[in-house]
Amino acid sequence: MFSFFKPSAKPDPDYLKLLDKLAETKDNLDLAYEHFQNATEPELIDSYIYEFNAMQMRYKFLLGRVKSYDIQ
Repeated sequence: MFSFFKPSAKPDPDYLKLLDKLAETKDNLDLAYEHFQNATEPELIDSYIYEFNAMQMRYKFLLGRVKSYDIQ
């Protein structure tokens, strides 16, 4: 009858886990950037650059996976 009375489909649990991982990675990315901004020792600066780059690559990967779920 009315389209707004249709039961909504349950979200895929794998998709929800993926969204959680994406949010967690975003938090870690922000934290790595904050550590980089506050570092003064050259060794720590290098370490935070590597950590930031790794989190950025992970974020891009997870974002691509989320987008592929949206297409399906």
